[in-house]
Amino acid sequence: MQHLNISADDGETLHLHRSGEGPPVLLLHGWTSSHMAFSTLAEQLSKTYQVLRPDARGHGAHKLTVNPAPDVQRLARDIINLLDHLKIDRVVAVGHSMGALTLWQCLRDFGTTRFSHLAFIDQSPKLVTDASWDGGIYGDFDANRSQQLINDLERDFVEAVLRLVAFGLNDKARASYLRNSSGWRLMRESLQTIHPASAIAIWKSLVAADYRDVLPTINVPTLLAYGTCSNFYSAETARFVATQTPRAQLSFYDGADHGPHLAQPERFVSELTALIESGQPGPISP
Repeated sequence: MQHLNISADDGETLHLHRSGEGPPVLLLHGWTSSHMAFSTLAEQLSKTYQVLRPDARGHGAHKLTVNPAPDVQRLARDIINLLDHLKIDRVVAVGHSMGALTLWQCLRDFGTTRFSHLAFIDQSPKLVTDASWDGGIYGDFDANRSQQLINDLERDFVEAVLRLVAFGLNDKARASYLRNSSGWRLMRESLQTIHPASAIAIWKSLVAADYRDVLPTINVPTLLAYGTCSNFYSAETARFVATQTPRAQLSFYDGADHGPHLAQPERFVSELTALIESGQPGPISP
């Protein structure tokens, strides 16, 4: 594996982990996570593909030196900077959670010309709900709840993030959080490496975004992977994304939470590989 430091066009250092050889596949992690979240997938994919795993700025325990308060627009531009630096014309891009939002922002700002295939994992195109939209976080995460979370993040960042995950639609997550199981303890330790101000700045831009209008513009083969027991989103949100995205294949992972690709990594790799090799998506039953 190679660890690369790349300078973005604003002078910030971007950190990239590259493994394998072959057609490039870009894996974009979620908010408060890092490239490590894709370790299992990278191990499998790197047998066939060149796997690119960047740490989003403000993540991966990398201190920001240029802009301490980035937003999703900056994260999207970083993707183009990485592709330009590596001289990659087109890439297969996979986005989980914030990574999916980053990809949608990238498509809004730069179009689809740099992407041959796309995959979006368990994400809504609009996080905050209102009178016209109930497909966001929990189905009832309105502006007031959104602001309350920001207040909580500013008071106690680590526990506010954990509660966001725990007290959602997945009862098992709630129960294991209340037991303070080992997984939550490890997550707590990992979150302590994040600089709260930078992460909160990114989060504010995510909850302000609405990418519903981007979905119909996606003209490349697309895989949509959603957990039937997602902490955050209902099956109706997944179906909305699927009906609005041309050439989309919707795949439900039974029993999986917000990380269906982690619950069934071999299946996800198989579906992604099939999409890449066929070029034309087909339906997969739940």
